[in-house]
Amino acid sequence: MSDHPRFESIEGLRGTGKSTIAPMLAAAREAVLVPTVPALYQPLRREVDRRENVEARMCFYLSALFTAADEIRRYLSAGTPVVVESYFARCLANHGALGARLGITLPPDLPQPVTYYLECEEDERQARLTGRDKPNSRWDALVKSASGRVTDAYAPFPMHHVDTTGRGPNEVIQAILATDTQGAHARADAEPVGAHPHLLPPVPRRAEGAHRP
Repeated sequence: MSDHPRFESIEGLRGTGKSTIAPMLAAAREAVLVPTVPALYQPLRREVDRRENVEARMCFYLSALFTAADEIRRYLSAGTPVVVESYFARCLANHGALGARLGITLPPDLPQPVTYYLECEEDERQARLTGRDKPNSRWDALVKSASGRVTDAYAPFPMHHVDTTGRGPNEVIQAILATDTQGAHARADAEPVGAHPHLLPPVPRRAEGAHRP
């Protein structure tokens, strides 16, 4: 297999099609679909999501992502392509939009995916969410109310935008595959995540002994 297998991520707001498209893209690429919240995190995930501390929740999801990144790195090193449904961009964008005040600098050697950001006109996106069987958590409701801020927080990340409005899943997959053949950076580790310092602005250190307001 190739020494530089593909690593691709599907990002976007809820209702844009991430959970449908990610496994379809993995099948099309003959890739492994790696969960970015590994199974061992799932019981604690439910407990964390019941609580209200946005920084604690952000740290939990960052820990899950770093664990997943180790698995992703192993697959890529073995020449196996990988697809994920969301990566560090979602964690940073969502929690930043919800008020997390942590300064995060990601290690420069993290695998960096080619990222496809799914978009959908708001009326259609809301209709999709209404028709879902998935339960909504408190955090889902918060992200929904902050969708504009989440979109703004996503903006600096390098992503290929894919409009899913009025498109079926197969049409979206074809659009992604066409984007790749038209010059997207198709290989993993072309540039480390940490090479984009503007994505992860540092937070000034507080003076010794200072407390949050």
